[in-house]
Amino acid sequence: MAMEVEVIGPGFAAEVKGLRLWEPLAADEVDRLRNLFAEHGVLVIRRQSLSEHEYADFCALFGALERTVRTDWASRVRPEISLITNLRGSNGNPLGGLGDGEVEWHSDQAYMANPATGAGLHAVEIPGDGGRTFWANLIAAYEALPERLKQAVEGKSALFRYQKRLDMYKDADRKLSEEGRKRTPDVLHPLVHTHPRTGKKALYLDPTTSIGIVGMPEAEGNALLGELAAHSVRPEFVYAHNWQVGDVVLWSNGFLLHRREPFPAADRRLMKRATMHLPAALHIIPDTLMLREAGA
Repeated sequence: MAMEVEVIGPGFAAEVKGLRLWEPLAADEVDRLRNLFAEHGVLVIRRQSLSEHEYADFCALFGALERTVRTDWASRVRPEISLITNLRGSNGNPLGGLGDGEVEWHSDQAYMANPATGAGLHAVEIPGDGGRTFWANLIAAYEALPERLKQAVEGKSALFRYQKRLDMYKDADRKLSEEGRKRTPDVLHPLVHTHPRTGKKALYLDPTTSIGIVGMPEAEGNALLGELAAHSVRPEFVYAHNWQVGDVVLWSNGFLLHRREPFPAADRRLMKRATMHLPAALHIIPDTLMLREAGA
């Protein structure tokens, strides 16, 4: 069956049909997928039954896989895969992270100096109700900014701190290894980036880890960050995904925010996540400004 592409949601996500990811892909199919990913930012591929190795090898077609700083969430089969789940082992300990509660709007790894901006989820078990994931397009959000906000963010950088996100988690998810803490010092990223393929500008935000704007008083900077975040998740910028078992969804954190709605604690949910270092020729890779360079 030939590959088919259908644009879904408000126009930036795309569903790709006709693929069997457990079989080797032809070179021209891989090239097309890479270009589609760069263009759309969210790719949806349904009805896939994959081993962790098959899933990881597919994601690695888009960029080098990274092992999560949350080693307690890592798969025992393939350490580049994280388990996002409310399931527990026979000893009662969580098998992964992020349980059943709401996960607020965020961008993965914005708190890191060299974020792996590519991400993927493979749905193994899904709840009967809730658990949808939403993505907000920060290119569309930037284009719709009033001129005063475009001027306000021009040349500005935000400070990101992972501890802010940890403080929002449930107790079991707040634990981080010493190695993980060393890998997540405070970092700075510009608030605006340009897509290498389209030349369009995009905001770069993460309400769960940003703690201020360089050169602005704390209250003023946080007020601006709050205004940008509220603007960026307006309905016209958002794609809502209703999960089905077997879904594989890829997204680029370079110009997207995402969140998850809660679901009943008694329902089972198991997602397997991969993170990839995407190529700068195809994707927005946030610049990092070291603290000493900013005088922070």
